[in-house]
Amino acid sequence: MLAALVLLAWPQPLRSEQVTVRHLEGLVHGFLVMRTLDGKIIARGDLTQGVNGGRVTARMGFRFTDGSSHEETTVFSQQGSFRLLHHRLVQKGRMFERPVDMSVDGRSGLVTVRYLDDNGEAKVETEQIDLPPDLANGMVSTLLKNVGSAAPPKSVSYVAATPKPRVIKLKIKSPGQASFSTASVRRKATHYVLEPELGGVAGVVAPLIGKQPADSHVWILGGDAPAFVRSESPLFNGGPIVRIELVSPTWPAETEETR
Repeated sequence: MLAALVLLAWPQPLRSEQVTVRHLEGLVHGFLVMRTLDGKIIARGDLTQGVNGGRVTARMGFRFTDGSSHEETTVFSQQGSFRLLHHRLVQKGRMFERPVDMSVDGRSGLVTVRYLDDNGEAKVETEQIDLPPDLANGMVSTLLKNVGSAAPPKSVSYVAATPKPRVIKLKIKSPGQASFSTASVRRKATHYVLEPELGGVAGVVAPLIGKQPADSHVWILGGDAPAFVRSESPLFNGGPIVRIELVSPTWPAETEETR
């Protein structure tokens, strides 16, 4: 039995399967809202994206009702397959258990995490990591727009701040489609579930002590122009599940003076 446990706990090689580019990313500006699962709005944000040569730069930012902030900047290439070049995540404020500033260089493998420890002291963790080419930080919805719903990749890689940076796998499965509507028009989105797989000793122990990270859920509208519809996931390990959705502009009621 001891030998079996050692085999289970021993880190296994990470198999990388990059996502092929089927739909080129371009200029985007989307309006976002973040809610609790019971529908309460807790943050409002924007997603902007631009292309310069072979690079795509995407920025997603949220401002919370309690003054907290969540900012992500992702730079990636889309030549044949998607490849993360750089990602930075900054979370500050009461919404977050531990303020964090993490940067990932997908080319050099340098990962830096700045955070406050339990005593409020500033700490820095810097690691040189052999990062796999299927790294998905800041790119999950982009990658899912480009996979086949019938046969998505088995997993993608992800750098998590624990607070020490470590590479984990996100196992991907699709339980089917979900119906939604826009302006009374019924549509269907493919539902994807991403299950964190810690691997090594942590992967064996985490479920036993109730520390297994929560699954994430993403809904993607398919077709010739796939689109992100909704996600439900924690913003940090151990945090509450939040829902992110696109929203449409609203206009003040027209009056005789504004016509």
